[in-house]
Amino acid sequence: MFNPSRDQARQFFIDAWAKFRRGEPMTALEEKTVAIVTLHPEYHRVLQNPESFLATDWRPEAGETNPFLHLGLHLAVQEQLDIDQPHGIRALHAALAAHHDDAHAATHDLLECLGETLWQAQRTGQPLDGALYLGLVRARLPEEARRQP
Repeated sequence: MFNPSRDQARQFFIDAWAKFRRGEPMTALEEKTVAIVTLHPEYHRVLQNPESFLATDWRPEAGETNPFLHLGLHLAVQEQLDIDQPHGIRALHAALAAHHDDAHAATHDLLECLGETLWQAQRTGQPLDGALYLGLVRARLPEEARRQP
């Protein structure tokens, strides 16, 4: 199983963005990554200046968002949507996108729910709870949409 270090994971985002900017051929995963990065121009400066940001620790308690964590969660959610795993996540995302009239806002809802699910798993030492994740996502929908299959 592939288990990159923090720096290796960060370098992947930096390298994919650099390849895109240079017009070099990319893997399918790099293309998917670049599509996500283009939605976040606020992170371009970070990816284009790795010497300044590769080792940075972003502190949530200071109101900072870790761009690498955010992009990584985006990538994880995109993979979930691509294979509809956990089952039903794609339909819930579509319902959230319709509710927000914005697919990216819906994806951010999923990111927050996935982050909460990951935090719960870390806190309890248990595996990820797919039912908890889906429940958190459903709770973001308006009441009438929650009753849909």
